[in-house]
Amino acid sequence: MNAEPAVTQREYGRLPDGRVVHEYRLDNGRGLVLTALDWGGIVTGLWAPDFSGRSDNVVLSLASLDAYLAGAGSHLGVIAGRYANRIAGGSFVLDGQRHQLVTNDGPNCLHGGPAGFGASLWHAQPASDGSASLTLALHSPHGDMGFPGAMDVRVRYTLGADMSWRVDYEATTDRPTVVNLTSHAYFNLGGARAGSALGHRLQLLASRYTVPGAHSIPLHHAPVAGTPFDFRAERVIGGEMGYDHNWLLDHPLDGQLHDAARLVDPVSGRWMSMATTEPALQFYAGIWMDGSLGSADGVRYTRGAGVCLETQHSPDSPNRPVGPDWPSTVLRPGEVFRSATLHRFGHDPV
Repeated sequence: MNAEPAVTQREYGRLPDGRVVHEYRLDNGRGLVLTALDWGGIVTGLWAPDFSGRSDNVVLSLASLDAYLAGAGSHLGVIAGRYANRIAGGSFVLDGQRHQLVTNDGPNCLHGGPAGFGASLWHAQPASDGSASLTLALHSPHGDMGFPGAMDVRVRYTLGADMSWRVDYEATTDRPTVVNLTSHAYFNLGGARAGSALGHRLQLLASRYTVPGAHSIPLHHAPVAGTPFDFRAERVIGGEMGYDHNWLLDHPLDGQLHDAARLVDPVSGRWMSMATTEPALQFYAGIWMDGSLGSADGVRYTRGAGVCLETQHSPDSPNRPVGPDWPSTVLRPGEVFRSATLHRFGHDPV
């Protein structure tokens, strides 16, 4: 495959208020194809070839826009923000002022609240240089879901000739606020019809993980050695643990991309490596999937149907003293938040 990179679009559906939602198709010309909506930045498909050359969609997707709206609580495929992951009690103090957020996870605010970035209509702009790249832009007003500051956000999806999908995040604000952005794609490298992803092999370049307490709010960080949370050497995920935890990545927080994770499907031979500028990664093994969501071809998603590898800052960071274990998530006027994560796809003989 040596076609030119391309971006095309089509009308995908309409919101209840009549606004049109579009789906964009990015093709790197070498066999990697990504589709995404301007609603929530949702990644609806990511096709990658296996060793035999067969391409499958390696992310979970739903049947229609109505299905995405009805299943919004799963955050399937979205850009999670304004603050990805949880903020305890749905509030935080910044510069001496407490900000009360809209809660949607028991007492917590999760992924920015019920009408966070994953439930917003973004402005989409394909690249003008002929590359397989799409920029999504969103203006989040002051007080949005309780967060202070008017924030302007740009997220760029780019497919590279090296079989990579890169996500670049950028944000500015007009007053002090907090920000934490990630992609909430659910991966199954065996393809959407492959069933469970719990047989995948996973490596996380992380020596410590975050021990959760009530409502999944962090208690402290602990070494992974000698625990089921030790993925420093690649191993099978397995179904014995209900993984929905945060890991502290071993690399420095220097704004550069560093290797963070590797996911392998031993059946198809597909693998995905991840590099990121972020200090942490939330690994969610799809443990709450109960069959209520399904694909356009009738596959129902049950426990472990897909796994999320969410590069980000640690949960509840706005309520923790800033330090090496808890890098600041505060964004101030005049500053620019930048983050990037690179997914590279390949295959081995099976």
